[in-house]
Amino acid sequence: MAEDKKCTLQVQSETGRLDAVLVHYPGAEVENMTPRHAQRALYSDILNLSIARKEYDQLLAVLKKTSDVYEVSDLLTTVLEHENLKNDLIQKICHTEEATEYINYLMNLPAGDLGKALIEGLPLQVNTLTDFLREEYYALKPLYNYYFTRDPSAVIGNSALVCKMANSVRVRESLIMDAIFKSGLFFNGNVVNSYDLSLNNPSVKMEGGDILVVRDDILLIGNGMRTSTQGIDLLVSEFCKTGSGKRHVIVQQLPESPESFIHLDMVFTMLDHDKAMVYKPLIMNDSPYQTVHMQIDNGKVTKISSASGILSLLRKLGIDLTPIVCGGKADDWDQEREQWHSGANFLALAPGKVISYARNIHTLEELSKNGFEVVKAADFISGQWDITSIGNCVITLEGSELPRGGGGPRCMTMPLRRS
Repeated sequence: MAEDKKCTLQVQSETGRLDAVLVHYPGAEVENMTPRHAQRALYSDILNLSIARKEYDQLLAVLKKTSDVYEVSDLLTTVLEHENLKNDLIQKICHTEEATEYINYLMNLPAGDLGKALIEGLPLQVNTLTDFLREEYYALKPLYNYYFTRDPSAVIGNSALVCKMANSVRVRESLIMDAIFKSGLFFNGNVVNSYDLSLNNPSVKMEGGDILVVRDDILLIGNGMRTSTQGIDLLVSEFCKTGSGKRHVIVQQLPESPESFIHLDMVFTMLDHDKAMVYKPLIMNDSPYQTVHMQIDNGKVTKISSASGILSLLRKLGIDLTPIVCGGKADDWDQEREQWHSGANFLALAPGKVISYARNIHTLEELSKNGFEVVKAADFISGQWDITSIGNCVITLEGSELPRGGGGPRCMTMPLRRS
């Protein structure tokens, strides 16, 4: 790819026009799971791949109408066509996952087949009694969660952050993202590897679903089951160490359960420069979970203090958000049920133009009351609607299988560039 054809990484907000985005089309890795392994795979259920793909096709078609779409599998295959890059990645993966006896086998696979094996899983070669008696089918487990591309990396400013994942079953996703970004084949920008920075400290954890770039000087980060305080401290030191002037990091503590609170973007996402989707019980009501304000001046943390919530703190920093309630204001049960199915998880294609699941009807009604036109994805894809000619809108995806993986449109997309 020529230098001028590369995408220059740049994300300074959650709602600026989405120019380029990274996705992974769900494949055989999703089906390479049994109920016995679902919990290990971080799923509460197993998906029907054929239906999940039809639903994902809608998301992909909507994205392609508005943005340049990069596919993980395509990028990985290109990386693996370079012998030195291939060797580096295979060595890292096999040493990390204690599968060094497979290095030569993997190195001899063609790039396309190798890419599939690294994502869909590599079956164990049973040559010993020990292997025969193991309750394991894979030498390299399938990357069941990879269609949630939001988590293993994040773009902040012009830097790609390779996230240090909370669960070992997802570490290979980060290793692949690191190889893609560091290859220099596709993107212009810096690469920050949190594994290297942390010296593999097990206390350091961070995932992209917890990281929201609210403004060029404001990061909003969730502190819960997937992102630790140590991970946030590393992020603060790395992303605030350069440059002059004031910066702000807002940290929102999250409950350890239920699993639907896995990331901050399951309870809070930006819809427009002045609107946000919120899960009211956690974001607007009194709760035992703290909001913390970290102030940075000229690269140094100057003050850490408690705040009375995300919305009031952002207001003090010049961002006055109207909260729109996930599940609607009328019924606590509707709020809880729709939050469970990613009702607060939105991706902005542009300010006030967002994507959601169609199943969360009370959330959509609340959006409609707040001036958002509800547009079916099929109608948008067919050209009945044009994103430049309509006002605020929510494009709704059919979603029965995809939400069962535990995420929504924001989880399934990783913005590379916004303008």
